[in-house]
Parts: sequence; structure tokens; C-alpha cells
Amino acid sequence: MHLVFFDDPLLRDALKPFTLTRPTAQLRVGIWTIAEKWEKQLSGQTPVAGIGYITEPYLQEKFPLRYAEDTLLIHGAVCPDPALLETVRALPPGHVLKQQDQIVAVRMTGTALEQLQKRLRHNSYTHFYAFLQESIAHYPNKDYAQEFAMIRHKWDIFLQNAQQLTADFRWIADHHTSATITDPHTIIYHPENVFVEAGVSVKAAIINAEDGPVYLGKNATIHESAVIKGPFAMLEGAHVNIGSKIREATTVGPYCKVGGEVKNTVFFANSNKGHEGFLGNAVVGEWCNFGADTNASNLKNNYKPVSLWHYGMRAFQDSEQLFCGLMMGDHSKCGINTMFNTGTVVGVSANIFGSDYPPKFIPSFTWGGIQENTVYALNKALEVASAVMQRRGIPLSTADEAILRYVFEHREEEQVLKNNQ
Repeated sequence: MHLVFFDDPLLRDALKPFTLTRPTAQLRVGIWTIAEKWEKQLSGQTPVAGIGYITEPYLQEKFPLRYAEDTLLIHGAVCPDPALLETVRALPPGHVLKQQDQIVAVRMTGTALEQLQKRLRHNSYTHFYAFLQESIAHYPNKDYAQEFAMIRHKWDIFLQNAQQLTADFRWIADHHTSATITDPHTIIYHPENVFVEAGVSVKAAIINAEDGPVYLGKNATIHESAVIKGPFAMLEGAHVNIGSKIREATTVGPYCKVGGEVKNTVFFANSNKGHEGFLGNAVVGEWCNFGADTNASNLKNNYKPVSLWHYGMRAFQDSEQLFCGLMMGDHSKCGINTMFNTGTVVGVSANIFGSDYPPKFIPSFTWGGIQENTVYALNKALEVASAVMQRRGIPLSTADEAILRYVFEHREEEQVLKNNQ
């Protein structure tokens, strides 16, 4: 069986800037991305032969559509749980699983999926959901009444991180055997809630798993005097730096380097916040970098709900959240002593520096700060992206470059009037 994850065009706008450079199912929440959750947890009983995506055309080269005659089409924003997994496994061919009007999963033939793909080639992706509904109009419906987790807004990523992290941890602990931490100077509270992969290095740290599990991925490193409170996860090759204070509900993605004080934040992969400074109730994409002593507010002084920029509405949206911090898209960076306002949204490949607070919405390929800013030249941005990725031994592929080029060429769609700031 193949898995194909489809994007809901309306949700894609709500989840930008993170979906500017990836399908929805590639969002990380908890330990894994949404796609990884489905693949790993379905593979135990139903072998998964491959994964594909139905998403915006400019993303399809990097995230291609692969399918077979038996294909399970899954909404890319839906996170699995044991009850939902069992229902999806049992879904017969030619049937659709719905909750009210929301399509959750469809068991399709390759022929039907190919016909849907052909329609998409000649039409705007915004019509995808309508085309899908037409394609499955004759399918018998199975209604799903139980609640399930779904990432509908960008702040849902950190809001649901503790729950998803705990669920992912339980699956790993049930299916794999943990290594042990042997450092005699490390203090571990509730070691039964700590899972350690091979190659982990911990030196003179404090790990408190009393209120939630702690997952340490392959070859991860926790440096001296770091304090970690669960729920917490760090993925393969990640580092928590000397003297760090990592509070609950935080995920440090693969090969990220994190320091200072961090709370309830998700780092996707390959991003660095190596220095002092606070970051809380936040989401950080891939290949980002924070200058020393950068701080990001997560609570307004008037204790009112935080508003964030919505790409589709082209306006600020009330998140109805009291605590909500920085949302930073891939390849964006900030200089030393940067101060981010509560609920700041930063697009892709922005380079932020200068005194005072930057605007609450910073479009992709912005160069500068609040006093003066201009467009970050594409050739310069690509040079930096290539250099940064090469440091981790990863080339900037033609597909990666094409995605960044597309975002650059459509950056006008992100612009905001000054009176909206």
C-alpha cells in the first residue's frame, strides 16, 4: 500500500510561512512529522511501500506524487492516534472516511488518482478539494465520530506539541528498547520516562521527566550544565548547548543546535539558536539562525490575546491565545540582540537586523529591520542558503532552489500595508 498525503488549500494559507516550502504533512509536531507518524505507525501491521504528496505544483519536484493501485489518500494535517489508525487500516477500497464534511482518508485505486492528477495539471491547485470531492462522490462514506488531532493553525504546532510528543514517545517505547545514560554526573528524575537512542552523549546535565517523557535521538548531545524538563524531544544529531534551560513541550529537530532559555517551541531541522536569549510558544522552520541574545516575546503586557499575520486573509488574525511567540519560516536569520514582538511572523529567507523591534509581519526575502529594509537579492540569498547547507554536508538541490525562487517571485503576495503593522 502507498500513502499519499494531500494538502487542503485553505489550510495551507493558515499554516504559512511553514507551508511556503513544504506540504502540510511535512510539518513536525511532537517527535515526528505528520507523514512520519502515519508511515511508522501503519507499517507495523500494513506494510507501506511508498509515500507521495498532492500539493502545490512548485513543491511537487521535491515532494513528488507516488502511488500504486492500492493507495491510501490521507489529509496532510491530520495526526493519527490508535483508534483512527485502526479505522483507516480497515477502510475498504473505494471508500472514504469523513468527519462531517471533512475528508480524513480515502482508499483509492491508482487509476482514479491518476485521473485526479490530470485534472490538477490543467487547473489551479485551489480547486483541488472540489475535484477530490467530485472524484469520490460515488464512494460509500464511513463517518468517524471520535475526536482526532488536526493542525489547522500555525500555533497549533506548539499548542499540540506536548500531546503529540507524548503519543510518539509511547509508540517508540512500546516498539523499541532504550539505551542508558551512563554519565555519573547527570541527574535523571523518573528515568523510566526517558528513551535514549544509540550514540547519545550526556555530560553533567539535569533531566526531569517527572511531568512528561524525554526522548533523545540518535547521536544527540546534551552538554554540561544543561537543564531539561519534559515533555521534551531532540532528534538525530541535535545539540543542547552548555548551560541551556529547556522547558516543557519543546522539540529540537534533527541537527539543530539550541541554547539559552526555550519553552514550548518546535524546531523543525538544521536550525541554530545557540546563544542566550528567550524563545517561547514558538515554531522555527529549517535552516534558521538566531544571533546572540535574541529574545522573542510570547505574552503581551496587557494580557490580551495575540494576533498573527494570516497569509490568506492578508490581515492579522486573533489567535485567541494568551501565550504566542515567534513563527519563523525556513532560511530566515536575525542579528545579535534582535527583539521580536509577541506573535511575530517571519517569512522565508528574511535577514533581520537593526535596532528597535522589527514589524510583527516580515515578508519573505526582507533585508533589514524596522528603520530601513529592502529586498534580499535572490542570488545573494541562494548563495547563503547553499553555504549554510554545505556546512551540514547537504547540497542546495535544483528542487530546493526552484522552491526558493518561486517564493521570491511571489513575495509581492506577502506584502502588507504599513497601517496593518
